[in-house]
Amino acid sequence: MTDTLSPPNPAELTISIGRGTLSFSATEPGDGAHAISHEPYVVKSGISMAANLREAFRTSTLLAANYRQARVEVDAPVLLVPAEIYDQATSPELFAYTFPRQAHHAVLSQPVEELGVVVVFGMNKDLKQVIEDHFQSVCFVNAITSVWQQLHRHSLAGVRSRLYAYFHAGWIDIFSFSKNRFKFANQFDAANADDALYYLLYVWKQLMLKPEHDELFLLGQLPRPTDDNAGEQWLTDELRRYVGRVDAISLDQL
Repeated sequence: MTDTLSPPNPAELTISIGRGTLSFSATEPGDGAHAISHEPYVVKSGISMAANLREAFRTSTLLAANYRQARVEVDAPVLLVPAEIYDQATSPELFAYTFPRQAHHAVLSQPVEELGVVVVFGMNKDLKQVIEDHFQSVCFVNAITSVWQQLHRHSLAGVRSRLYAYFHAGWIDIFSFSKNRFKFANQFDAANADDALYYLLYVWKQLMLKPEHDELFLLGQLPRPTDDNAGEQWLTDELRRYVGRVDAISLDQL
């Protein structure tokens, strides 16, 4: 089991591993600013992500720069464990019980102190090994945590309760905060807007949020409904029939 610690190197390489996507970025300190380089990698179908990354190490300009340390952001399902009961020794067993299809994965953990939780997630062992073979120090994080952290700060403004929905790679993360804790957090397969509408209204009702007062925020690439003629605005329009305050926003706006 690997606990994640942020490397102190000011020149940082980030490897982003999505569900079928791979990209690299780097920040270099400059005079009062940071230069950012970004390099997407075209993932080849038919071979594993580990094999794709091995190939990327042979062809990528950024990966050829010989960084000693790297930050790896993994888009993967998470198990949230309250920090006060988290036990590193038992978390692999708990993770395997929660996600039996990933029982063979390497189990990683990441504390999110401002929310009082430890994020436990899995990663393909071969893929993890490829990364560790190329760097002296690696910080593994779950990609959703930076979204949580930014929206948690956003949720503290105002007096209304806020529900958030983050769409990515055919999935939807729905979450809400109560001060410095999660009030709700779960992930659903929502490749189309019809399913997303059902999940969002179900959670809204479960949390007993008030349509005339509380707020719903949508982020990411919103899915389309099964009726292709309905358009990309369909989900937002349907939600506004039941929830008075619905806004599509981006993290850059906050």
